[in-house]
Amino acid sequence: MKLETINPATEEVLRSYDSMSAEQVADIIEKTAKANESWQLTTLEERKALMLKAGDILLSRKEELAALMCEEMGKNLAGGEAEIEKCAAACKYYALNAEKFLQDQMVETDYSVSKISYRPIGVVFAVMPWNFPYWQVFRFACPALMAGNGGVLKHASNVCGSALAIEEIFQQAGFPENVFRTILIGNDLVSGIIENPHIKAVTLTGSTGAGKAVGSKAGEMIKKSVLELGGSDPYVVLADADIDKAVNVCVTSRLLNAGQSCIAAKRFVVDKSVIAEFTEKFVAAMADKKMGDPTDRSNEIGPQARLDLRDELHNQVLKSVEKGATVLLGGEIPDMKGAYYPPTVLVGVKPGMPAYDEELFGPVAAIIEAEDEEDAIRIANDTEFGLGGGVFTEDLARGEEIATKRIKAGACFVNDFVKSDSRLPFGGIGESGYGRELSYYGMHEFVNVKTVCVA
Repeated sequence: MKLETINPATEEVLRSYDSMSAEQVADIIEKTAKANESWQLTTLEERKALMLKAGDILLSRKEELAALMCEEMGKNLAGGEAEIEKCAAACKYYALNAEKFLQDQMVETDYSVSKISYRPIGVVFAVMPWNFPYWQVFRFACPALMAGNGGVLKHASNVCGSALAIEEIFQQAGFPENVFRTILIGNDLVSGIIENPHIKAVTLTGSTGAGKAVGSKAGEMIKKSVLELGGSDPYVVLADADIDKAVNVCVTSRLLNAGQSCIAAKRFVVDKSVIAEFTEKFVAAMADKKMGDPTDRSNEIGPQARLDLRDELHNQVLKSVEKGATVLLGGEIPDMKGAYYPPTVLVGVKPGMPAYDEELFGPVAAIIEAEDEEDAIRIANDTEFGLGGGVFTEDLARGEEIATKRIKAGACFVNDFVKSDSRLPFGGIGESGYGRELSYYGMHEFVNVKTVCVA
């Protein structure tokens, strides 16, 4: 089987890769498990030096890697460079904090010594998506490798070049051979890999459907899994919000990465007293964004990552319109080569429409009217997802209370859009998944929390 990389801006086939056989994959996993035996025994100082070096290499290759992302999945160059910088920062963060995060905890008991020790669990299998081809991987790999684990990466088939580059970066930094490996396969071998006895845990970022399949298989094999899945993030705009600020933040969030982000704002739940002003300004701001060739730095929005994904998004828009939604902006496939989809705004969005019930993974915004604050919170929580959310209000104490206690999600920001940050835990609830990446909590997902007592 061939894995093809197609430039979504030009529809040109760039490269073709041979998919690895089950036997080749099993051999790589066995080598990674063997390498991990000695890697687990290295000191944190040794790992720290290598991880800092990986961060330096990322920065030295920033332009090259951003260009690779651009041609493989359509990310604009500025976005790609920012992503590489974020990965380098994660390398530094875990290099400098791993010792603190993994320090033994002494506990007073009847024993002369009793402690909690955090030990590596072995090889972690990562199934990763194309939308942030480096960040999604490094936010798993940095804490996993610093904890003494090995890693095997199955990346999305349209970003094979990026997947191989990540393996190369770790090797270039001096990590032992086979501690981190990339395998080039389709989805058909994933279940068998989870069954492999050398694989001790699984992490996946992707769709809810993929998460259910991987989580189910991991559970069957009694292996730890972390799932970061889709989202339909609600951004609640209350009556006292600064509308200009809210519009700017909401548009930025909705169009980040051409709308292809799990934590992008998806549903804008607006108090009826300010919805007219919000909608007018929101549509104008969306219309002002320039779409086109992602290699042209004057363009803010590139193509969708693949033609089939663009067409699926358009179908969700059409179905929402069929059920009564109104298009105020966009909503039509442009007459141009490439997987482009314009900034689109839907109003009159109700339950039962894809724009209300499903994740719209592209630059499509659904504006929903709320009667008041309570109704807005009800609508925000009327979803099976629970990844992120936002609240806009000038009453910061009230906003913090709503974000903390009322919006049901793994993260909720006040007067800003949801971002992932190495210093903060990241993950969702409900159909957005379970477990946490990043921060202290992300490192502790893939360790053996071990009790040690001395009589």
